[in-house]
Amino acid sequence: MLDLHVGLLGAGVMAQTHLEAWLTLGARVSVHSDDGRHTHLAAAHAGQGVEASPSLAHLLDHCALIDICTPTASHKEIILAAVAAGRHVVCEKPLTMSPEDAQEAADAAARAGVHLFPAHVVRYFPEYEALHRAVTGGAVGEPAILHFTRMTAYPDWSPWFGDQSQSGGILTDQMIHDFDYARSLVGDPVRVYAQVRESQSDTGARIATGTAVLTHASGAISYFHGTWGQPGTAFRTTFRVAGSGGVLHHDSHETTAFRVLAHQRGPEDERIPQVALFENPYAAELRDFATAVTTGRPPRVAAHDGVMAVRIAAAARESARTGRAVELTAQEATR
Repeated sequence: MLDLHVGLLGAGVMAQTHLEAWLTLGARVSVHSDDGRHTHLAAAHAGQGVEASPSLAHLLDHCALIDICTPTASHKEIILAAVAAGRHVVCEKPLTMSPEDAQEAADAAARAGVHLFPAHVVRYFPEYEALHRAVTGGAVGEPAILHFTRMTAYPDWSPWFGDQSQSGGILTDQMIHDFDYARSLVGDPVRVYAQVRESQSDTGARIATGTAVLTHASGAISYFHGTWGQPGTAFRTTFRVAGSGGVLHHDSHETTAFRVLAHQRGPEDERIPQVALFENPYAAELRDFATAVTTGRPPRVAAHDGVMAVRIAAAARESARTGRAVELTAQEATR
């Protein structure tokens, strides 16, 4: 069990998910949100020692680690405040909206000598862990073609998701998971091409789809398809990796699973994916971060990974805007 005092910022779906994971790990948690919802979140877990905090400043004064689960546009300011106070930081993906802001945050953390952890939880899902072990272990030979899909209902529970300037849309808020994961398998991309389509159904529900192609410096090519569908759309992910020695495939609908629910709602309003697992991947992710803080062991995901994921997502948005492929220079791909 962790002897760690965590300052949690936010009270939405991801904050609730992170809170449950921290409590599973035995951490003490103080929570704050600017909209005041943190008081209800703390009250709901009062028996577990969760306390409401009056401000970010209070969290910075009393907590060893800050966990940021607020809207993306607020991330940079909070990261900079936390690292200036000498606090380690976990930040929900994406680190920031722009690559420049992400790099600034990573550089500030490095200067302060603290950890900045981008919360790319897909790397901790057991099927993706298994794929990574298999591919890096040579199971498919030299990876050549990768294909990823990700589908869920349109995230309409908070209006900022639908505002491109606040969330980056489906390419940044959803598909960044798979951009990051593909990079972890086959390295940095040198070219990005993407398209996005948004529409409304007959019932007025918003729908978004995104497609992207990454050409990697290794020669591998990754294809991505993301969907934010109508209400009730079941969460589903697939991957297929083909190389010189074989093919690996997975479809989450073929996996027996239990659900992690953020609001104790049924499948129709589900926000957190169904997954077959032995440990909640959010707990596995936060355990890795906390272990790095307490032991100095490098975590599986570093600040640079978060910066590169933002860089890829920004290139995808630019490609979708212009209709042209975006080249990533060697400096952009490695710094």
